[in-house]
Amino acid sequence: MSDKTENTLSSDATEVRAQKLKLLREQIGDVYPAHFHRTLTNAELGAKYEGLEPDVETQDIVTVAGRVYSSRNSGMFMDIHDSSGKIQIFSHKDVTGEEARALLPMIDIGDIIGVTGIVRRTKRGELTINAQKIEMLTKSLLPMPEKWHGLSDIELRYRKRHLDIMTNEDSKLRFQQRSKIVSGIRRFMENDGFMEVETPMLQSIYGGATAEPFKTHHNTLKLDMYLRIAPELFLKRTLVSGLTDKVFEINRNFRNEGVSTRHNPEFTMMECYWAYADYEDMMDLVERLFETLALSIHGTTEFDFVDKRLSFKGPFKRVPMPDAVKEATGIDFLAMKTDEEARDAAKAAGFEVEKDWTWGECLAFIFEEKVEATLIQPSHVTHFPKDISPFAKEVPGEPRLVERFETYCNAWELGNAFSELNDPEEQRRRMVEQLEQAHARGEKEKQLDDEFLDAIDQGMPPAGGLGIGVDRLIMLLTNAPSIRDVILFPARRSKAD
Repeated sequence: MSDKTENTLSSDATEVRAQKLKLLREQIGDVYPAHFHRTLTNAELGAKYEGLEPDVETQDIVTVAGRVYSSRNSGMFMDIHDSSGKIQIFSHKDVTGEEARALLPMIDIGDIIGVTGIVRRTKRGELTINAQKIEMLTKSLLPMPEKWHGLSDIELRYRKRHLDIMTNEDSKLRFQQRSKIVSGIRRFMENDGFMEVETPMLQSIYGGATAEPFKTHHNTLKLDMYLRIAPELFLKRTLVSGLTDKVFEINRNFRNEGVSTRHNPEFTMMECYWAYADYEDMMDLVERLFETLALSIHGTTEFDFVDKRLSFKGPFKRVPMPDAVKEATGIDFLAMKTDEEARDAAKAAGFEVEKDWTWGECLAFIFEEKVEATLIQPSHVTHFPKDISPFAKEVPGEPRLVERFETYCNAWELGNAFSELNDPEEQRRRMVEQLEQAHARGEKEKQLDDEFLDAIDQGMPPAGGLGIGVDRLIMLLTNAPSIRDVILFPARRSKAD
């Protein structure tokens, strides 16, 4: 590009790029070519020439590609990045052809280029390509954010995640680690003998959890449908079928509820069911899984989350909910016989409870108020009230409690598991009762899942069931304070809001 042309370019950065694109189309034709083949990624290049001494030039010719992140001395030195890392490009009349050097003034930060040249290491130890040929692969029409500070507006980071990852190495690493964690969960479950299946995300009857669903409509079937809130009922039907004794699904669930640092309307869970196992087997599985994932990401079971040092080394602390509440407040719920006694004890201790709350609802409320926040290291809270756990088996000798646990860490619930109810008559009774309660709350669309009950009538083996919140687990393992930091494209308000 001549000095005359350069002087006629607009001073607006975006307009300059548009003008350069027009000039490039006139000079080289296709600025977005379909065919380009590199010989090595930047990481592969670094590994191959790791032992190359400073101030040594090879005779090896390689082809690399990447986005331009920095340019110095009028393009003589450029850093280009691909997903694996960066490499320095050196262009000079002694090594670079005239056609390639003529392209340099047209290259902006953010453009994607291909480079063919000789590998060398500079006197300062920087692995470098002496460019013989440079090709424009993609002209970027928008300036990049300033690399060293990235996007300062946190909402803009979530809205324009591509720019966040482009300019923030921590964000890029976190999503690479997310991929590793999800694949690690899948590998762990498969190695443990579990079979992965896929269940419907569009359901005519929503169930398996208590939550507000997202509703849609199927035009051909003329049927209102719901995005699933949980895969539980379909996975249990798989267990009935005898397809496998150990089944799991890494699934996307949708709940039309609040948004917070720990809640997103669309989220990922791993849910599994294990025939001839119980909730204690599931505790062991959680501990082995968490330990395996920590080792894969950190190389150790101990790691930092914000200002805390966490340990995923099993066994985790196990404590029954009534015992935890008694230790925290002195209230002995197991000594009480009636709902009224429980409400009176809660009120006497300064808690505001509803006049119709049951024994179990009072116990669970005080647990949430006084115990949850203290559960920093991984812990299994066991023996939940049956009042709030309608699909778990009773604890032998204590019919008010069930064989259920939730796993907590950093005061967050990470997992929920039962010794699953498989008595078909009791299952039907509890589901009908739950349905009546939902209708009383105004949830008129809630329906009884007769197909699930029909399957349970066929006979489901005794089993342990487990659901793990994958996003929250990833938050802990990657030191992310908000769930939106670990979801690539989280739910957000529209620009107009």
